[in-house]
Amino acid sequence: MAPKRPKRAGAFPKAVESPAPTPPDSASLYAALDLGTNSCRMLIAQPKGNQFHVVDSFSKSVQLGHGLESSGRLSRASMNRTIGALRICKQKLGRHNVSHMRLVATEACRRARNGASFLAQVQRETGMKLEIIEPEEEARLAVISCAPLVSVRTEQLLVVDIGGGSTELVWIDLTKVPARERPRAIMRLHSGFTADPGPFAAAKVVDWISVPLGVATLRDQFQDVEDDSARFALMSWFFEENLSAFAPSAAAQAREGFQIIGTSGTVTTVAASHLGLKRYDRTKVDGLRMTSDQIDAVIRDYLSLGPEGRRTDPRIGRDRQALIMSGSAILQALMRLWPTDRLSVADRGLREGLLYAQMSADGVLEDGPY
Repeated sequence: MAPKRPKRAGAFPKAVESPAPTPPDSASLYAALDLGTNSCRMLIAQPKGNQFHVVDSFSKSVQLGHGLESSGRLSRASMNRTIGALRICKQKLGRHNVSHMRLVATEACRRARNGASFLAQVQRETGMKLEIIEPEEEARLAVISCAPLVSVRTEQLLVVDIGGGSTELVWIDLTKVPARERPRAIMRLHSGFTADPGPFAAAKVVDWISVPLGVATLRDQFQDVEDDSARFALMSWFFEENLSAFAPSAAAQAREGFQIIGTSGTVTTVAASHLGLKRYDRTKVDGLRMTSDQIDAVIRDYLSLGPEGRRTDPRIGRDRQALIMSGSAILQALMRLWPTDRLSVADRGLREGLLYAQMSADGVLEDGPY
């Protein structure tokens, strides 16, 4: 009879249940919702140091502005899709018991003849009160969301937000701001482009413009052009023509000390394509720096693929493939005017700007370097 094996002490420890994570205090939660021409996006976050921690999020392509170029109105189908998405947002806000929030609508609701009546319908059916913000505020919020990506070596900064219905550009002079203070000087713009910075060195907004052309509206203007390459070239030159009123476009900028930050689905998609990502990874994309030559190489690849190839390219994705060439046309026009080795890719935008602005106004962000 074989001897019994002695039991090893601790071989089968008793399972101990770890305590469930403590849910965030609802009083510390902030929400930001951005209803744009193409997408409905929301973030719920809590302050953490000089940044914030995202607790929940939502993003859905609703194509609210579909057909707006031709009719001047939001269609019934687009409004129904959007209300369906907003109901999900409402459920998330209720689940987290969020009390600090800002819910905004942009270009599609600004331009549509029935934009205001649609938001009244949204409030009746969902209980959510959305406000239409002006282009200047949209541009300002996009700028402050990008503050952590501003290099301390940057003296001239161009922030570009390519939306579905419009594109905002803001040119900022940082030469009078000490190098280490430059990201924080951008954050101080949450009070307005011309607000008194107090005792701090100010970031000077040289000029800004809101061009009523985004990835959806620019695409719709040239849908009747059948040739893929010709349509792309026309879109790019047409967008450049619409920048003529933007003062800094008259003079070429030296690459040294000049930084462009691009925030949009177009810019992040181009970056993901450059990296060869078949599955999107925000940690690899947000903050990536690209040269004009690298961007041109990606766009040439898109053109060589043609419409069918782009539809099946996993780097682009189904939601983005119909809009990637109009967005690329905008991006190429910008690179033609301001070639740079320092285009920073920002996977952030209006929602993050709304959160920063609310938290800064409430004084809940810690003061410190980015």
